[in-house]
Amino acid sequence: MMESYGTMAGQFFGLVSLILCVLAFSSKQDDRLLVLLLSANVAFALQFMFFGSWTAAALSLLVIARIALARRYPGSKVAMVIVLAASGVASVLTWQSWADLPAIVAMVLGTVSMFLLRGIPMRVFLGLAALAWTLSHILAGSVGGTLAEALVILTNAITIYRLYRAKQRYSGVID
Repeated sequence: MMESYGTMAGQFFGLVSLILCVLAFSSKQDDRLLVLLLSANVAFALQFMFFGSWTAAALSLLVIARIALARRYPGSKVAMVIVLAASGVASVLTWQSWADLPAIVAMVLGTVSMFLLRGIPMRVFLGLAALAWTLSHILAGSVGGTLAEALVILTNAITIYRLYRAKQRYSGVID
């Protein structure tokens, strides 16, 4: 009985994260987007905790710090190494099985992209990170989390296309 409450709570927080991601990506204000994404990662962490995916939960919490640091120190290799080191420690301390690997891959890809890349390359790496997070959500059994990451992938792909088209128009390349 207690296990079913944990599963229900995990699904609830997965759906909360989905709603927060929808609100975040529909916002035209960067600050609102950031606050909603931070809140979504709290919901992701709670969801993973209820599903017993401790590595994904710990890394979801570290994503919050990563977003704040990447925004404050863009391009900082020192900040990036600190986030990666903290992620490594968290992963070692919480590792349960190979099912934890997608969350680790997602964290590394997302961290490198946020600190070192911009524009289309950053979004490609973030898209790959979202694919890895999707696998983590699937392995945990989260419906809302899986849908939230699918939304992130779709939105990211559309944004990459829009950036590519804008770059083509700016450079004078004609279809």
